[in-house]
Amino acid sequence: MEKSRPIIARVEKRAIAWPLSDEAEVIKKAGIEFLDIDASTEDEIIAKAKDADVAFIVRTAFTRRVFENLPKLRAVIRCGVGYDNVDVDAASDNRVLVVNVPDFCFEEVSNHAIVLIMACAKKLVQMDHLLKTAGWNAGRQILEPMGSIWGQTLGIVGCGNIGRMTARKAKCFGLNVIGSDPYVDPTLAQESGITLKSLPEVMRESDYVSLHPCLNQETFHLIGEKELALMRPSAYLINTSRGSVVDEPALIRALKDKNIAGAGLDVFEKDPIDPDNPLLKMGQVIVTPHSASYCEASFKRLRISVGEEAVRVARGIWPKNVVNPSVVPKVALIKED
Repeated sequence: MEKSRPIIARVEKRAIAWPLSDEAEVIKKAGIEFLDIDASTEDEIIAKAKDADVAFIVRTAFTRRVFENLPKLRAVIRCGVGYDNVDVDAASDNRVLVVNVPDFCFEEVSNHAIVLIMACAKKLVQMDHLLKTAGWNAGRQILEPMGSIWGQTLGIVGCGNIGRMTARKAKCFGLNVIGSDPYVDPTLAQESGITLKSLPEVMRESDYVSLHPCLNQETFHLIGEKELALMRPSAYLINTSRGSVVDEPALIRALKDKNIAGAGLDVFEKDPIDPDNPLLKMGQVIVTPHSASYCEASFKRLRISVGEEAVRVARGIWPKNVVNPSVVPKVALIKED
């Protein structure tokens, strides 16, 4: 017997730091049944989400086996920009829309990238630590060498929305900006002040390399030993995208061997990072806990957007942001202007 009304479910381990508030309120105000499902393994998801028409997730992985065993599922919504924990091909094969929220944190992530660039360039964390622990003279001993920032070159790898916004902000500091992205519209890159070049050229010519690609099979370990070897010994690597865009052991070797000057990292191959990871013990590496996208206002926007997208699908309306737009949905959806 068919359900009398659609069901929207949040599918996640409740232990994660993700408050359930605004999105649930949007869904309940729409008069749609809402389920908060505590699940993370394939078997748990399949057993507990069998009645869901729409599911939204943060870190939970939706695999091919999950999609094949949730025949009622119309859409899965990733609460964020990246969707590397969703098997998009499997979703399409099973006529499930994959939805993300790509525009909630452009400002925050680009700001964070700029902060990491500036902190690396000015050796901010090292000087702070030495001044507090060893005194004035120790804090000044690491002043040289120090780049000027102005007139130096920033390389953007991945010239999407966040990469282009980072470039525009970098221009305000007098940085020259080059970039690599085989898919970006050259006009958009030019409008943001980015001179497009090949990836090897960007790695070779940049004083700072800032990574902004999405993570997929093509970009997994995009920055490896070969790419890092092209960087200048005085250059810094900045990553606010996904940890696995970088071959982390290769980065650790490059840092230990002083083939590059340092790094500013918000993401790691394993999230959360292991306490014994060598990156945490390197003075020339600045780390933050995958927090580039966070501010209270941006996450409130994210939660509301997730709820609104879920309601659209449940009501038979095509969502605003679909990762696999060529999918044939299980239920016909109206595309609004």
